[in-house]
Amino acid sequence: MKKEDTQWIAGRDVWWQDVVPNFPTRCDVEWVDAEDPLFLLYTSGSTGKPKGVLHTTGGYMVYAATTFKHAFDYKPTDIYWCTADCGWITGHSYVTYGPLLNGATVLVYEGAPNYPDPGRCWDIVDKYGVTIFYTAPTLIRSLMRDGSVYVDRYSRKSLRVLGSVGEPINPTAWRWFYNVVGDSRCPISDTWWQTETGGFMITPLPGAWPQKPGSATFPFFGVQPVIVDEKGREMTGECSGYLCIKKSWPGAFRTLYGDKDRYETTYFKPFSGYYFSGDGCRR
Repeated sequence: MKKEDTQWIAGRDVWWQDVVPNFPTRCDVEWVDAEDPLFLLYTSGSTGKPKGVLHTTGGYMVYAATTFKHAFDYKPTDIYWCTADCGWITGHSYVTYGPLLNGATVLVYEGAPNYPDPGRCWDIVDKYGVTIFYTAPTLIRSLMRDGSVYVDRYSRKSLRVLGSVGEPINPTAWRWFYNVVGDSRCPISDTWWQTETGGFMITPLPGAWPQKPGSATFPFFGVQPVIVDEKGREMTGECSGYLCIKKSWPGAFRTLYGDKDRYETTYFKPFSGYYFSGDGCRR
């Protein structure tokens, strides 16, 4: 790797050690109401016109903390690693708020997961004793393509719970994740949720609920998902249709910033009396 000299430019460049002592080491708590805005997160939606999802403080934080604790069977001794970028909803709920509200030890990694080779993730798992590993099917399939040789060279004995987030995980990738990465001993929390929901809506509870490759299994506590047909009629048994939620939950987003009409039209008008996820579903 070639070493290059970087020119110092007066007025632009400063020394870290000169700047930091000028700032306080204490930050006082700012008390806010439960329904005060916590953050905005923009999601493109099917039309490509960005939607500013608004989450408020109390309900979102309760939901992020509770879902994290139970969906990963979190214990104070765990070392937790979520590979998500902090800038999207998984980074908010399950890198930052959920884990830290539980006092969890969180590993944050910035860099390519396959550099210097496809064994990078498992090298990190062994080095830091990671017990809970939460990632996306895209990465799982990418590492699966390179074969199990890069997995087998590491012990991964610290792992006890695996997780999947993002697009639905196909059964082949699920089995590779379970059998190869987890040595057929680590349950997988295959989570379905959205930027709008704030936290997990459908997910297995590790060791407590049966697993099925490619299926998010059952709803989280208090969540009431239903499958409806094109006329909004609830369907029972084995079926395919539109995934809706019947009742509210604490982590639900409160509006689309500056566009309440779109909020109502997109999520609550398609099927009266339900929250429409925009997703299809098969049971």
